Amino acid sequence: MNNNKVYILEDRGILYISGKDSNEFLQNLITNDINKVTDSSSCFASLLTPQGKYLFDFIVVKHKNGYLIDSEKKNIDKLFDQLNLYKLRSKVEILNLSNEFVVAAISKDKFLSFEKAENKEGSTIKYKEDPIILDPRYKELGARMIINLEKLYLSLKKLELKSSDKQEYYKLSFDLGIFQQNTDFLQNKIFAIECNFEELNGIDFKKGCYIGQENTARIKLKNKLSKRLFPIEIISGILHNNETIKINDNEIGKVIVSKDHPFAIIKIAEKNFNFENNFKCGNATIKIKKPNWLNKI
Repeated sequence: MNNNKVYILEDRGILYISGKDSNEFLQNLITNDINKVTDSSSCFASLLTPQGKYLFDFIVVKHKNGYLIDSEKKNIDKLFDQLNLYKLRSKVEILNLSNEFVVAAISKDKFLSFEKAENKEGSTIKYKEDPIILDPRYKELGARMIINLEKLYLSLKKLELKSSDKQEYYKLSFDLGIFQQNTDFLQNKIFAIECNFEELNGIDFKKGCYIGQENTARIKLKNKLSKRLFPIEIISGILHNNETIKINDNEIGKVIVSKDHPFAIIKIAEKNFNFENNFKCGNATIKIKKPNWLNKI
């Protein structure tokens, strides 16, 4: 990622959660420990079904007297509604600021050129009032700025950043094995721990209860993790959503997203699975890519 490039991610949405009970409210809902989030540290987290299935993922950033929630924009209204369902009598206010703020991605090296920036996931600084966060999932993905739209282009000019095609950023994300687009295809289909959220710093197994915690902890503690989400390299042919992936007529997975940057849920416990193998998927031949940050298998 070039130091002078910036990628405007118009497909990200922003919620703002504030109020007396905002800390406790989020702590009881999300997979990560909200107490990790400070003016100098942000976190990656998710919101699950009571059964532990994926619903939404997001980055949580401390901002003034509350928290900014950075999530995929196509799902932001549903996330807003879901959080309001849990609000009940909590003294919190939830605002959708997606039309007022924008997310812009920059390189890790550009981030580290700022004063007080630290070379660790989630490191957070402020440029004027706007937070800049070294990605809490994997720092090689670079950093993201959450900027008021009215100040966007003036800030980019002062920082000597030039806007580039955001698909360059999403290609990097895909190459690193980090799923960010079309996340609605995951909803209610797989467990958060199967999305590699533990390795991406998105699940805290030491915090107290949260929605979906029981099954998430059971899979972890009883070593029941038999499937994982992986990027796919297409060698030949065309993929389609929900197609079965096979080797020697044995099913080892299913395509979740087939277009642009394809991902599949793979049965890693299947004896016929090996990252070195080629696999058949309909009329396509594919390979399963193992991210560098995933060392456990």
